[in-house]
Amino acid sequence: MLRRKKEKKRLDQREAKPQEKLHANFDQNVETFRSIYTNCSDVLFRSFLLFGKTRAMIIHIEGLSDVKGLEDYVLSPLMKETADTPQSFNEFLENKLSVSKVEKVHLLADCIESISSGNPILLCEGEETALSLGLAKWEKRSIEEPQAESSIRGPREGFIESLGVNTSLLRRIIKSPALKIQPMKIGEYTKTNVAVAYIEGLADPTLIKEVNNRLQRIEIDAVLESDYIEELVEDNPYSPFPQILSTERPDVACANLLEGRVVILVEGTPFVLIAPISFFSLMQVQEDYYQRFVISTFVRWLRYLFLGVALLLPSVYVAVATFHQEMVPTTLLLSIAAARETVPFPALVEVLIMEVAFEALREAGVRLPRQIGSAISIVGALVIGQAAVQAGLVSAPMVIVVAITGIASFMLPRYITGMSIRILRFPLIFLGGTLGLLGVVMGVIAIVIHLCTLRSLGEPYLAPLAPLKKKELKDMLWRAPWWMMNTRPHFTGESNAYRQSPHQVPNPEGDKGKRQGRR
Repeated sequence: MLRRKKEKKRLDQREAKPQEKLHANFDQNVETFRSIYTNCSDVLFRSFLLFGKTRAMIIHIEGLSDVKGLEDYVLSPLMKETADTPQSFNEFLENKLSVSKVEKVHLLADCIESISSGNPILLCEGEETALSLGLAKWEKRSIEEPQAESSIRGPREGFIESLGVNTSLLRRIIKSPALKIQPMKIGEYTKTNVAVAYIEGLADPTLIKEVNNRLQRIEIDAVLESDYIEELVEDNPYSPFPQILSTERPDVACANLLEGRVVILVEGTPFVLIAPISFFSLMQVQEDYYQRFVISTFVRWLRYLFLGVALLLPSVYVAVATFHQEMVPTTLLLSIAAARETVPFPALVEVLIMEVAFEALREAGVRLPRQIGSAISIVGALVIGQAAVQAGLVSAPMVIVVAITGIASFMLPRYITGMSIRILRFPLIFLGGTLGLLGVVMGVIAIVIHLCTLRSLGEPYLAPLAPLKKKELKDMLWRAPWWMMNTRPHFTGESNAYRQSPHQVPNPEGDKGKRQGRR
C-alpha cells in the first residue's frame, strides 16, 4: 500500500509540470521543451526570424508531420515576411498562415499533446500563446478488403488503423448530421484517440451515457488495440462469450448504428467495437441482408445446426460409446466396436488426444505465413489422422467425429464465437465421459443458465428470445423480407421505431391482379 501511494505521488509530480502555462519569455519556453524532449532525436526544433527581427521556433516530430506543407505554407511565407511593424498575434493568426486548422494553445500539456499528434507547435517571442498547426501526416495503410470478414456480395472495403479514415468511412455511408462522433483520449502514455459514434434520435441517451461513463473510468497506461477497451467495459470479463462485437467492415458498423447501437473506434486498429449485442447477433453476418431472404434463412439454419454439432458431437459420441451402447443400432455398434478393438485408450482419452491435436494444427495454420499455413494445417491433419488410425492409437470413427466437429466450427461466422464453442467443448467432453448423456445435459443447462444471466452493457444477452420480444423474432432464427422488417430493434429506448413506412407492405395478390389486368 505504501509503495502504491509513492507511485501515485510520483505520477502526480510527473504530470504536474505539463499543466503549467507557457511563459512570455521565449528562451524559457524553448528550454522547457528541450528539457522535456531530452534524448529524443526525432523531435526537431526549427528556429527562424519572424518579420525579420522577432524570434520564432517550430517544434515537430519527424515522420508525424507534413514537412512539405510546413515548408510551403508556414516557413516559406513567414521567413519572407518583412513588415516594418510586427502585426499583432491575432492578425498574424488570421492573415499570414495558409493552414486550414490553426489553434491557440496556452498550456504546456496541450502543446505536448499537439506535438505528439503530429501537429507542429509555433512559438513566438513575447507571446504566452503558441499555435498548433494542423499539419499531421504519417504513413498509413490503404483501404483494402477485410481479411477476417470476407463476403461473396457486399462492399469490399474495410477499416484501417487511422481513426480519421475510419470515421470518414462511416460518414460516407451515413450522410446525415445526426451521426455524432465524440472523441476522447485513453492511456497515460499512448494517449490513444478513441471515438464514440452513434446516431442521435436512434441510440438511447441512457446507452450513450453508460458507454461514456465506462470509457471515462478506464485508467490504464496504454491502449494498443480495441480489445483493451473491450475487456475493460464489458459486463462479465470471466465469461467465454463475447459481450461486445468487433468488426472491420464499415457496412456492418453502419447497420448497427442504424439499429440504435453504439460504435467505438480506436486509433491504431482496424477493428471497431459494437455494443450492445445479443448472442444471436454473433450468428448473423451482413451478407444475410445482401441476398434473398429465403437463402439467408436457409444459411442461418445451417449455422445453428452446426453450432450444436460443434459444441455437442464429441461429448455425445463419448457418452454413447462409454455408457449408452444400447442407443446405437446394432450394425453401427459392431462397426464402432471393431474399429476400437485395437485402440488402447478409452473413448474419453481418445477424443482428447484428437481434439488437442486438431486445435494445435488449427492454431499453427493461423500463425504460419498465409501461403503455407492452410496447406500445413490440411496436410498435417490428413497425415496425422491416417497415421494415428494405422498405428492403432485412435479409431477411424473418432477421426470422423473430430473432422466433422472441426468443419462445423468453421461454419460459425465470428472467430470469437468459434473460440467460445471450442473452449466449452472440452468441459462437455469430460462430463460426457464421466456421467454420460446426463452430464452432457447438465452442461448444456449450465451454459443456458449462464447465457440467461449474461448482459451486454446492461442489455439481456438472449434478447429477443429472453425476454421475449415477438416483433424482433423476425430477424433471429430466420431473416424476414425487408418489407416485413419495418421496425428497428430497440435496446434501452423506443425512439424512432420505424425504419420504413408501416404502409409500405406489398400486397402480392393485388399486384398480381394489376399485372393480369394490364395483360
